[in-house]
Amino acid sequence: MATCVHPLLVSRVTLVGKSSYTGTRSYIALKNPRAAACKPRQFTFVHSSGILVQKERMLPLNGVLIRSKILSREDRRLTGSVRAGLSNAKHEPGPSRRCIVLDIEGTTTPIAFVTDVLFPYARDNVRKHLMSTYDSEETKSDINLLRAQVEDDLREGILGSVPVPSDDAGKEEVIDSLVANVEAMIKADRKITSLKELQGHIWRKGFENKELIAVVYEDVPEALQKWHANGIKVYIYSSGSREAQRLIFGNTSYGDLRKYLCGFFDTTIGNKRESQSYYEISQSLGVNKPSEVLFVTDVYQEAVAAKAAGLEVLISLRPGNAPVPDNHGFATIKSFAEL
Repeated sequence: MATCVHPLLVSRVTLVGKSSYTGTRSYIALKNPRAAACKPRQFTFVHSSGILVQKERMLPLNGVLIRSKILSREDRRLTGSVRAGLSNAKHEPGPSRRCIVLDIEGTTTPIAFVTDVLFPYARDNVRKHLMSTYDSEETKSDINLLRAQVEDDLREGILGSVPVPSDDAGKEEVIDSLVANVEAMIKADRKITSLKELQGHIWRKGFENKELIAVVYEDVPEALQKWHANGIKVYIYSSGSREAQRLIFGNTSYGDLRKYLCGFFDTTIGNKRESQSYYEISQSLGVNKPSEVLFVTDVYQEAVAAKAAGLEVLISLRPGNAPVPDNHGFATIKSFAEL
């Protein structure tokens, strides 16, 4: 049987069966059982985003109309494949992508805002915060978390760790040791829950007093609004506490963006460089499988962990981000406008 070819914006076609056609140019291969008409063989289009859709499109070919429909990834039957070949194609959320999970630092927010504004604010106000809230239940909980972390750090010989005395030693002595530990943790940019919880509580006061205004990239508000309007659920996963995340998105220079977000995950669900953390997140989102979740991050090790858990992954290449390894194997974006 002959094979008809119709030009489309694709780069490779492979049909599976007794006879096949493989092309290196922009074609879709069609089976021709009769000389007078071409009928399509079932094929699968692989979009640049990695989403597979099955098509039977109404296309005119030699006076014959070819009917088409698009099926989800779950419904496809692979009798052939077509891979997108447009180098400038956008990573569009397709029919099988139900949720997007975003990192903050280097993805929605410049790293400099975190390192040059938020961290110094917490460091400069930790003593004042502990002194003024020492007897509150919230701060007592923070101190207990810090004590437990410092005990672990001392056993492991973590640089900068100093023992925290018992409450019997007095408020000022306890706070002195806590401040020394917190300053060392901030300097080392440690991604630990005890530090992140305390930082969030310190930042709360700064946002309430308008001393802090969160910075997000200019393409972020429009993207969040668009995804929300399209019914795509968006979540945040950051090493910062959930309260800190809500504070950042609730107090941006573009206003309160929390109305576009469905939830927040922090290190209480697991370390961001461990694949189990991403599996747990996917289980929390109500998706049928992890591949229905897109994770966007600037950190290569996080991308690897998320991919190992079955999530789709994009690496964010923003100004000031750390370089990623050559040949890292992940699709990249420089702006949410590309999604």
